[in-house]
Amino acid sequence: MKRAGTWLFLIVAIIGGYLLFYPVEIDPVKWQAPPAPPLEQDYALNSRLSTVERLAVGAGVGPEDVAISENGDVYTGYLDGRVVRVDGVSGEVTTLAETGGRPLGIALLPDGALAVADAYRGLLRISRDGRLEVLAAQANGLAFRFADDLDVARDGTIYFSDASWKYGMEHMLADFLEHDGTGRLLRYTPDGAVDELLQGLYFANGVALGPDEQYVLINETGAYRVSRLWLKGPKAGERDIFIDNLPGFPDNISYDEQSGVFWLALYGPRDAALDATADKPYLRKMIYRLPESLHPQPAHLGFVLGLDTEGRIVANLQDHDDSAYGPVTSAERAGDYLYLGSLKAASLARLPIDAALSADASTTR
Repeated sequence: MKRAGTWLFLIVAIIGGYLLFYPVEIDPVKWQAPPAPPLEQDYALNSRLSTVERLAVGAGVGPEDVAISENGDVYTGYLDGRVVRVDGVSGEVTTLAETGGRPLGIALLPDGALAVADAYRGLLRISRDGRLEVLAAQANGLAFRFADDLDVARDGTIYFSDASWKYGMEHMLADFLEHDGTGRLLRYTPDGAVDELLQGLYFANGVALGPDEQYVLINETGAYRVSRLWLKGPKAGERDIFIDNLPGFPDNISYDEQSGVFWLALYGPRDAALDATADKPYLRKMIYRLPESLHPQPAHLGFVLGLDTEGRIVANLQDHDDSAYGPVTSAERAGDYLYLGSLKAASLARLPIDAALSADASTTR
């Protein structure tokens, strides 16, 4: 018994020493996470996403973002590196290109080509006939480690995010736990110039130009907020907060010109235990030392918010069922539908726009 007790003590001591002292690459910064808003009132629990129609089922995993042409064709990128077109009538899936990386944000350029933010390869252009070109892979001497999302202006200028100049997609948790503001908002102009517009962002994610391209929104997933950079007018060059203290992790965002609504995808709900470690850097190091299977993961949830141009909630779409389409990483209006993408799902999804914008709360739990 004594020998067994000694061995148990040694095992506990070794595990404890590892969790406390094993060297890791992150150096967490102390911060204060605001109390998460409850899922009430504007964020009230409901099942309005439970009726989504699934598209391109089984064609690939992880259609993280979507772009829709005027004829209804849907473009997306998959985990295996393929960028595809889903025919708007037949549903047939055609591979346009293979990036050799992980295509995330996607948008149509004025000439019909695609702009793609690839997590590993940077900012890409894919022509109509499938030719792939790397438009940019670095800015200000820093290589893109995690090109994430983008939006395209009328003149072809591309606004895009580099989620972190320090950590790549395979080390997302490191960026969240360190919380050192390594994200950037960038701009690529048709003459090939790349400008760094903002730095110090907490996991720079979704990008969306506002009405008349007066400003651009940039999601800071690690800070639960959407920031705004003014591009025109008396506030040009100023940055402010569009909406703060969201109930989940903001992912991609898009602007719906027809309804004047920004569609904001939330990857999942906030984690109260993780928020509680915000001012405890040593605990966040311990979390990072845990086996990957024990790392914190957001609960499975379908969650999309509609925001007006003042940042007020005008739509709240959720689904908490185990079979919910999620995690939702993008929401894009096209015609009569709101199209959804996901980092992990094996399909796309869509919801009639009337249902998305309806004030009917009959499905609220």
